[in-house]
Amino acid sequence: MISDNCGLNLLHPIAGFSLGTTCAAIKTPGRRDLVIMKLAKGSKVAALFTQNAFCAAPVLVAKRALQSGCTRYLVVNTGNANAGTGERGVQHAELTCQEIAKLTGVDVSDVMPFSTGVIGEYLPIDRLLKAIPGALSHLDEDGWSEAANGIMTTDTRPKGASVKLTIPTSTKTDDIDGPTRAVNGTLTLTGIAKGSGMIKPDMATMLSFIATDATVDAELLHRALRLAAEKSFNRITVDGDTSTNDALVFAATGCGDVIIDEGNFELFATHLEALCTELAQACVRDGEGATKFVSIVTTGAASQLEAKATAYTVAESPLVKTALGASDPNWGRILAAVGRAPIPNLDISKVSVSLNGTAIVEGGARALGYTEQAGQAAMQPTDIHIVIDLGRGESSETVWTTDLGHEYVRINAEYRT
Repeated sequence: MISDNCGLNLLHPIAGFSLGTTCAAIKTPGRRDLVIMKLAKGSKVAALFTQNAFCAAPVLVAKRALQSGCTRYLVVNTGNANAGTGERGVQHAELTCQEIAKLTGVDVSDVMPFSTGVIGEYLPIDRLLKAIPGALSHLDEDGWSEAANGIMTTDTRPKGASVKLTIPTSTKTDDIDGPTRAVNGTLTLTGIAKGSGMIKPDMATMLSFIATDATVDAELLHRALRLAAEKSFNRITVDGDTSTNDALVFAATGCGDVIIDEGNFELFATHLEALCTELAQACVRDGEGATKFVSIVTTGAASQLEAKATAYTVAESPLVKTALGASDPNWGRILAAVGRAPIPNLDISKVSVSLNGTAIVEGGARALGYTEQAGQAAMQPTDIHIVIDLGRGESSETVWTTDLGHEYVRINAEYRT
């Protein structure tokens, strides 16, 4: 675990979005492990889910519920993934939604369930259902911090990010049928995430919930989320494993004074991407057993796809990751990873690599001025910046990852004990 500056006390409330957390004792007695989120009527919701073929039961139910277009409640349990549980798991997810619908008076299709934890075990459904009234009774627009704690599994700390910004918008004049006029309005974006291991999202994240008080139509909301995820959550890897339960949810309550349209969409999407990047990087910094936060930048690629594939090949090399964990500047492992990346007709004589600003490879071979002492010094900081220049184009990509050490093995070996 690497320290960062994420401050949960700075999570701004979102008008029309409240959160309640309670103890269901799903895995650990006394643990606050059930979170319910309530959305104002008329809110719009976009979501991205895991691409893992063995997706969890709540993912199946949430995808179906999303199609209703009328989401009012999100429910999240930790301690049990409800994955690999077959039809019984689907029934448990549906029962959870039915209980919330019964207690709140909404339609069952207005409730989306999410789970995280151990795969292959059945939910203790009776305990979960019994705890739902407690979570509902604690609903509060200031409930973000407790919710961030409530969705954790092997995380060592909660993760959240929040921003208030002034943005050009349009609004109606006093005459309801009159023209719109341009003004500046203030909107808020707040999000939380959980994730520490089994992290290599694919059009999603581990679990993350983001909300804004802006008015955003469904198409723009989904477009903004997909763009933001592609440059943030889809650029991280801790261990190369994509979870069965990944979900990224973005809700717009429309309770603020900003309307998002094509005129201000780009600015809105930029700030959403920045918030998603902060959350995604927080998950990497909290990677299981991590001691290094590593940025791997590929430049000079022939395409974005090539740049991304190269960065991921290096980021997920066990030999590179263990060298990083040992602070060993074993740059030959980086070259070997680049050499097996899916790059057609790579001219190795044009490849250069630097490590925290120290040139270690030039022209495909050891840099003339490189010394082992310089490499050792470059490996000491917690934050490591590796730049790989392929020398064959103008495209670049960045992937964020961690080192790999004994603590990662211990955490995962003891996960179910």
